[in-house]
Amino acid sequence: MKKPVGVAEVVLAPGQVSFATRPTRLRTLLGSCVAITFWHPQRQIGGMCHFMLPGRLRNHQSLDGKYADEALELLVQHAHLNGTQAQDYQVKLFGGGRMFPEQQRQRPTQDVASLNIRAALALAERYHLHLAAQDMGSTGYRTIMFDLWNGNVWVRHQPMGTLQQNA
Repeated sequence: MKKPVGVAEVVLAPGQVSFATRPTRLRTLLGSCVAITFWHPQRQIGGMCHFMLPGRLRNHQSLDGKYADEALELLVQHAHLNGTQAQDYQVKLFGGGRMFPEQQRQRPTQDVASLNIRAALALAERYHLHLAAQDMGSTGYRTIMFDLWNGNVWVRHQPMGTLQQNA
């Protein structure tokens, strides 16, 4: 399907959540962070979050997209506000690349990338989400481009130690 005329483009920074009900392209750049994409195939609506950490202790604070559980809760709230259920969405998970592999061998308990991956998978299970795809782990960066008009997610993975070729 060709890109519709007048498509909005949104670039998510770490900690942001975006949900759209019209043709939109969502983009982000991930390292150890994880993005969750939500797409409703019948309604062609959905969103994406870009979380940085698995969670935090919350004391009646408002939801913050920096944290896995809260970012997913924000997506679920958007789904409900649009008359849909989270289980009706195709969900894809991306990111969790180790950015400092040498340091993480010395301190494996502080491996944020692995903690983020585990959080994303646990949340998908807890919410009974339909995981259509995932590309997580390894090292390096991922550029994500998510087209809401057809549900396609494009991923460019740049592992650590490889040179990016000019196209």
